[in-house]
Amino acid sequence: MNFNSMQILVFGTGKSGIGATHLLEKLGARPILFDGNDKADADIIRSRVGENCDLEIYTGKLPEEVLDRLDLAVLSPGIPVDSDQVKELKSRGIRIWGEVELAYRAGRGKVAAITGTNGKTTTTALTGKILSDAFPSVFVVGNIGTAYTSKSLEMTDESITVAEISSFQLETIEEFAPKVSAILNITEDHLNRHHTMEEYIRVKEQIAVNQTPEDTCVLNYEDEVLRSFGETLQTKVIWFSSRRELEEGLFLRGDQILFRVNGEEIPVVRTGDLKILGEHNYENVMAAVAIAWAFGVPMDSIRKSACAFTAVEHRIEFVMEKDGVAYYNDSKGTNPDAAIKGIRAMNRPTVLIGGGFDKGSSYDEWIEAFDGKVTCLVLIGQTREKIKAAAERHGIENIILCGDLKEAVQVCHDQARPGDAVLLSPACASWGQFENYEQRGDLFKEYVRAL
Repeated sequence: MNFNSMQILVFGTGKSGIGATHLLEKLGARPILFDGNDKADADIIRSRVGENCDLEIYTGKLPEEVLDRLDLAVLSPGIPVDSDQVKELKSRGIRIWGEVELAYRAGRGKVAAITGTNGKTTTTALTGKILSDAFPSVFVVGNIGTAYTSKSLEMTDESITVAEISSFQLETIEEFAPKVSAILNITEDHLNRHHTMEEYIRVKEQIAVNQTPEDTCVLNYEDEVLRSFGETLQTKVIWFSSRRELEEGLFLRGDQILFRVNGEEIPVVRTGDLKILGEHNYENVMAAVAIAWAFGVPMDSIRKSACAFTAVEHRIEFVMEKDGVAYYNDSKGTNPDAAIKGIRAMNRPTVLIGGGFDKGSSYDEWIEAFDGKVTCLVLIGQTREKIKAAAERHGIENIILCGDLKEAVQVCHDQARPGDAVLLSPACASWGQFENYEQRGDLFKEYVRAL
């Protein structure tokens, strides 16, 4: 596609929007940067774009004359596709892309795209390591922290791009077609954005919509939604399961991950040789192994890379031990299902910090997963009263409400006894009190080290 001189609206001025703006400039387009917040400061936005920026920048509302000359709009993931401003763009016949579609059109080579409610970042990082150890040109991009658009022009026909893709990003694809896709799981999340579980599922499944029979889709056999979805696909499907042995696919038998393919049973790795623990992480390993296998990486190379891989920051990350108490940062536990995995990974009595921004989730399954392990529940954020009520329904009595994370860490220190764990695993998004889950996790670690 020739972008030369096209007038393209970039809607959103965060990392994704700035990355899209820079890419469009390099492609010869004329980007127009827009922030729908009327309190946003255009000069601050200009400084984020870079020195000598002479872009058109608008905040609050777009002038009619700008709307009249747009050829395309590129949305940042945080912009809801059903917002009034986006509806107006659509009503004028303006095509709507997201950053992923733009980056894919501008990039080259093959793509491995990974989505799912939980486990995306660990699986993306592990897949990136396995493929980087096997191939000379591999890019790891997306929600994992590096904007896809920032790397597109560095890609060649020989490149492999490993992309962590969110449901928000999948809403705005057109031609995006990964060589290998993976959906790790689908559980309740982001209903404040997608409104219904049916819509959330539909958007997640979009990752495979443009794949051909020559492509591969990796799916979790233990997810009933994905099991049904896999039966509808024309692509090759590689299944994985942590609960049963499969006739074809990856599965867990005791302490060993095995891969049955074309009637052959191939040993993959013993779980004791991995540096990441917990059933959810064994599922992430299986998904990454399947992706790498689909790209032709030999099993010996896959095994070596998987055994060398260490845990992703903010995902059940050991911080330190103080006064006989182990502190863990699971700030990436941004929904109940992810937080269930966090508490299940604890092997000692646990003082748990939860709460944050309300995404419309229910917390009963998370609280049921405490299984007598949580000695004190410390709650912060918008959802603290909602979680407190749910916990009380389940017979949890030792509940403490705190005003902020710093206070919560001190309360945990006071409550914990030698041999206990303190776990930050909020089951909620970070918005409202923090910029993102990374900032939340970093502050947790800072407060723990300062105790």
